[in-house]
Formats: sequence, C-alpha cells, structure tokens
Amino acid sequence: MAEPALRDRRIIEVLATSTGGVGTHVRSVLPALVASGAAVDVCGPRATDELFGFSGRGATFTPVEISAGLAPGADARAVQALRAALAGSDLVHAHGLRAGLVAAAARRLGAPSTRLVLTLHNALPEGGGLRRRVLERAERATVRAADVVLAASADLAENARRLGAGDVRLAPVSAPLLPPATRAPGEVREELGLDDDRALVVAVGRLHPQKGYDVLLDAVARWSADQRLRPAPLVVVAGNGPLHDELTARIRAEALPVTLLGRRDDVPDLLAAADLCVLPSRWEARSLTAQEALRAGVPLVATRTGGLPELLGDAAELVPVGDADALAEAVVRVLCDRAHAAELTAAGLRQAASWPDEEGTAAQLVGIYRELLGTTARPGA
Repeated sequence: MAEPALRDRRIIEVLATSTGGVGTHVRSVLPALVASGAAVDVCGPRATDELFGFSGRGATFTPVEISAGLAPGADARAVQALRAALAGSDLVHAHGLRAGLVAAAARRLGAPSTRLVLTLHNALPEGGGLRRRVLERAERATVRAADVVLAASADLAENARRLGAGDVRLAPVSAPLLPPATRAPGEVREELGLDDDRALVVAVGRLHPQKGYDVLLDAVARWSADQRLRPAPLVVVAGNGPLHDELTARIRAEALPVTLLGRRDDVPDLLAAADLCVLPSRWEARSLTAQEALRAGVPLVATRTGGLPELLGDAAELVPVGDADALAEAVVRVLCDRAHAAELTAAGLRQAASWPDEEGTAAQLVGIYRELLGTTARPGA
C-alpha cells in the first residue's frame, strides 16, 4: 500500500467569516486532506465553525476571529492568534484575501519557513476612496507573499499576475453535490402558497450588495407588469445578510411578489420545485448556486460577469450586469417558452457533467501541497 502523500505534515487551512461558498469549499476538501496523511487544522471565526462543522470532517479547529471587512485592531489580534497556531506547521492555505492578509503577516512574524498558498475566491468589492486604495495595497502585498496563488476563475488569475504574484494557477472550485430533495415539488409549492399555474423563481445567496438583489427587485417590478406573465411569478430568496431590512422595506413598499426566506437547509427542495433560478450578481467566480442549479436541471438566468461565462458556456441565459430590463426580458423569455427552457435544462446537465468534482478539486490541492513540501528550499526561510 502506497504511503500517504502528506504523511506527518501539518497543514493549516485559514478562512475569514463565511456563510456560503468559501466555508463550503473548505469543508468539502478536508476528508481528502486528512486521508493524505496530514494533520489538518482549520483556523477561522468560531461562528463559521459552528455553521460548517470542520472538526466533523477529521480536522481540528482553532478559533481565529478574522472578520469579512478590514478591522485593524481585530486584525492585529487575529495575526497574533494565527501566529501561535502556525507553530510547527508545514503549510498554511488561506482562502480569500482577508484570510490571506492575516496569514501572510502571521507567517512573516512567527513561521517564515511555512509555505503559503492563497486561494482567491472573489474580486475586490466595487467602490473608490481610501478604503479601496487600502484594499488594493493589501491585495498586491498578499498575492506577492504567497508561494502559490490559486484563482477560482481566469479573471482572478490574470489580476494576480498583473499584481506581481510569482506562481498563479487556475483552480476551479467545485460545488459539493447537493443531497436529493426530501419533499415533492407540490409540497414545497404549497408551503410557499403557490397555485399550480404560477411560476416559482428561486435565488440563493447572501443578502449582500455583490449579489445584485437591488437589480433583481427592479426586474421583478418590470416583469410583474408584463402581460405575457400572468399570474406574476413568485420570487423566493434563500439567504441572509446585511441587506435584509433594506430589501424587506422595499418589497413591502412596492408590493413586490418576493419572499425572503432567510438561510435555508432545504435548497435541493427549492430547486426541485423551481421553474427558474436567477443569479443577478455583480461579480462571481464559480458560483456554487449556478453549479447547483444546472446539476438540478433548473434553467438559469445569470449575469455575464467574472468566471460565469467560462463556467456556464451556452447553458444559461446571460445578461449584462446591472441591466434590470435585460434580466426581466430573459426571465420572461424562459418562463414563456417551454421549449427554450427544456433546451437550457438539457444544455445545463451536459455542461455540469464537464466540471471537476469535489474529489478532483481536493486531489489538485493534495498535489500542490505535496509539490511545495517535497523540496527542501523554502522561499520564506
């Protein structure tokens, strides 16, 4: 029997506050890392571990409170906590820029021989001013500090190279397979108060500006007035986040047919009952929601941004970012043309079959770790 690839190595996985894709990705690769023979420790906010249960996947967990946004005092404490956790480690893998910033500083201060891998899951948020300039400088310093930068999409990889990263590789993040639906579509639709002839449009994702829900509400107002869609579809959004109160107030003020469901653990049931999934994001790399929708055989309307065109190909209706008219028209077209919806479903299943699975994603990480740890020369030493 072959010796485990990472036998007796100590690997640290680091992430900031996460309620979605990054936490899901880290949890999904842990079994393969543990099976490779490594001792794996996950470092991140306690609330994130409570949500994803990293220790249940064979890893240990060390709380390091890395917030989603810049917080100098808290970041300094996080650096010190991670510095202690890195003692005796062989490799630290930071998932996301915020985790990477803390990990690079902790390695520099206390573990210079530890290898650093950085995965970029997201682009910098839109905006300008001092905050943007600080983030840009932090991004440049962090990608240059990493031994290897893994990018979830081609545009992130190109940006990392432009910023001076030494070794940049494309590493698509695969969405874990969703479990089968546990309820019949009719039961789900009844719970949501839907009549048989009314369409159900599902969106899944954090209530955050990046996700473009303000544009979605603009589009809902437009297609609700469209005589081709009668009755107007019900839109349900599964997810929580900082925009909850703002979106709720607007839905009520404009009497929009939209229901905010909060965080849900029955996304497979919602997708099985849906006529359409919509993803109005301002930016995405390899959206887990998009992958889940196509695998579930649900037609998808999404924005043409980030890594979505390369992920989806011609298997979804793609519209410009921020264009409510185009979004509304695409939704109306899919819901009113059953043949077109069926074509999208079939194309989506073919496209999904071409994606790497969780095992492939994890195997790629094990290979990269082994490559970095198989040499005696360590750039940070």
